[in-house]
Amino acid sequence: MTEGTEYDVGVIGGGPAGSTMASYLAKAGLDVAVFETCAFPREHVGESLVPATTPVLREIGALDKIENGGFPRKYGAAWTSADSRPTAPLDFHVSSHGWGVAEISYMERDQKGVLQPYSYHVDRGRFDSILLDHAEELGATVHTEARVNRVDFADRDRPVLHVSTRDAKIQVPVRMVVDASGRQTQLGNQLKLKVPDPVFNQYAIHTWFEGLDREALARDDSQADFIHVHFLPLEDTWVWQIPITDTITSIGVVTQKARFKAAKDDLETFFWDSVGSRPDLLKQLQSCERLRPYKSEGDYSYGMRSIADDGMVLIGDAARFVDPIFSSGVSVAMNSARLASADIIAAAAAGDFRRERFDTYVNTLRRGVNSWYDFISIYYRLNVLFTAFIDDPRYRMDVIRMLQGDVYDDVEPPALAAMRDFVAAVEADPQHLWHDRLGNLKATASAAALF
Repeated sequence: MTEGTEYDVGVIGGGPAGSTMASYLAKAGLDVAVFETCAFPREHVGESLVPATTPVLREIGALDKIENGGFPRKYGAAWTSADSRPTAPLDFHVSSHGWGVAEISYMERDQKGVLQPYSYHVDRGRFDSILLDHAEELGATVHTEARVNRVDFADRDRPVLHVSTRDAKIQVPVRMVVDASGRQTQLGNQLKLKVPDPVFNQYAIHTWFEGLDREALARDDSQADFIHVHFLPLEDTWVWQIPITDTITSIGVVTQKARFKAAKDDLETFFWDSVGSRPDLLKQLQSCERLRPYKSEGDYSYGMRSIADDGMVLIGDAARFVDPIFSSGVSVAMNSARLASADIIAAAAAGDFRRERFDTYVNTLRRGVNSWYDFISIYYRLNVLFTAFIDDPRYRMDVIRMLQGDVYDDVEPPALAAMRDFVAAVEADPQHLWHDRLGNLKATASAAALF
């Protein structure tokens, strides 16, 4: 890379959002460059994919590479609870088996563009490398170990990326910029767009284990390789369990900042104290070998005041990140790239990169991410309701639709409005059978008021 090289589009970040964007743009014949700070492969969380990623992988031509990559297939998801109280059926048509306990299989509902009954669990180091190499094969220029320090927007028709490589600092002019920098939120920080989420302020401590008996933690042996979310009897705290290989499992504890701050200097003690609140989980993990150091991830939930302007768009985690309890991260990354790329390709054809050109992307992503946000908020607020809705045949397909990540190209799932109404009724009635089960987190996407 030399000083003065020009591109149609400069993409900051080579994760799933950036590489997917580069693939779409390169396939359309645009001259696109990706600037990735790290050398790949590199470790990353967000290892479980929902089916909404599958049509994107097919469109960019990478699905066969993932299918042949040896990643575990993910046929569904399960949630477990430490609370064994039964869920009173009330007016729900359910045969309840406990508060916060549920399972779904992706094959239960057909999804447009998804021709297989599974998604994948992935080692993000390998997965992200496959996608970035694929973008390069399609014609994108990829620069790794190249950090974008800032973007000069003095001329909105010709933004300039200030890039540091191993050898030099250079300036790269482009016609527009895509921020796919993930939780680094390059432009969000530079332009002071970033807004901390007013409710969700999570931290995660995670590692990999060898030899976890996943069947012992599943309610049914056939669900052993589902993603599992284990709720802990601690305030707003849960554990993810994600198969990485036949024998390696990713385990992470997610909690609110207030709990984490007291123990942030001793990740190992915090991890085991949290897991210890679920004796069944503790017993199985104690017999395993830990393969990686404990790592923490902070600043988990935030949004932006705006995700598009003249000559720029923000995608993936660089645009917004919400609690990962339903594995939405990679889906939002890849689908935001899909949606934004269509607007960018049209803008390039018109020679016009003004903000208004990206309204379709902004409005569609807002609708999809807000559905995720409200769904997650309702689960934290009253997760017994999630169990009831997922077991009730009147609502089950809508809930599975959301869990598949199918939230972008249609109206809001009707079950989500019904969930909101039900939570409001429980909140308003101190005598309601479920009133004492209300959680402490209370938020709506409209209350967050982000992008």
